[in-house]
Amino acid sequence: MDTRPPIINAAEHVWVTNDPRFPITPQASGCPGGNVPNRDYSAEHLLSEMRIYGIDKVVISGVCYYGTNNDYNSYCVKTWPDKFAAFGLMVGHRLHGPGDPKNPERLEHAILEQGLAGMRLSPIYERETPWLNDPVSYPLWQKAEELGAVFNIFMHPSQIVQVADMAERFPGVKVVVDHLAMIDISLPDSEGIDPLLDLARYSNVYIRASLHNPSREPPPYRDVWPYLERIYNRFGPQRMLYANFFEHLIMKEIIPFFTEEDKEWIMGKTALGVYFDRRQ
Repeated sequence: MDTRPPIINAAEHVWVTNDPRFPITPQASGCPGGNVPNRDYSAEHLLSEMRIYGIDKVVISGVCYYGTNNDYNSYCVKTWPDKFAAFGLMVGHRLHGPGDPKNPERLEHAILEQGLAGMRLSPIYERETPWLNDPVSYPLWQKAEELGAVFNIFMHPSQIVQVADMAERFPGVKVVVDHLAMIDISLPDSEGIDPLLDLARYSNVYIRASLHNPSREPPPYRDVWPYLERIYNRFGPQRMLYANFFEHLIMKEIIPFFTEEDKEWIMGKTALGVYFDRRQ
């Protein structure tokens, strides 16, 4: 029996372009401009990549191509429950409005019927409209707290304060900050990493360490390592996750300040607790 901790890639998109069960159209797309793909990136492809990299499980991130339709994510989770967890899309740019009274009902359907772990909220596309912590969003977060749902947040650094507000108001909601909050490492710390580090005071906030987003360098993105180390020192490995196949070896083999025990958490055990163990 294999007793080693699982290796979990905590975010990959999936989609199929020619399956009538899971249609993609510009009208339904939640992408800026209604963009749609011209090739597949299917669950079967993820499974093949997992075999190549030695990854046990993947967390599927809702992709904007499907808009509010989370059927393919649900299909993947139900077809390969030992391999995939997933979070979908529901609120935000080209999606449902944050104050839509049906949102709590939609979330309940996604969690209880579709088998999703939660939703991705993307205020980054609407920086001038601070809807994430607007009181109209409270019913959705209350329902998430009731269901044990996870919210991944894709945001601009200026919106970190909104996440802090909601994490404090709803401590029962696990919040995963995507892409290191898209911090700009060329700016002073006060405008970049410091607000992100301040989120460590909330025990329900986790950090997904995608190195490529803030980096100005090619792999292994060494310019981000000092910032990653500060996040690691503040949050600890039990509140950090890794994502992306192309960052797998960087996080597992190259980062110099992770211990072997740290890697067990960052490379899988944290994601297991956030996305998979909630099913029990």
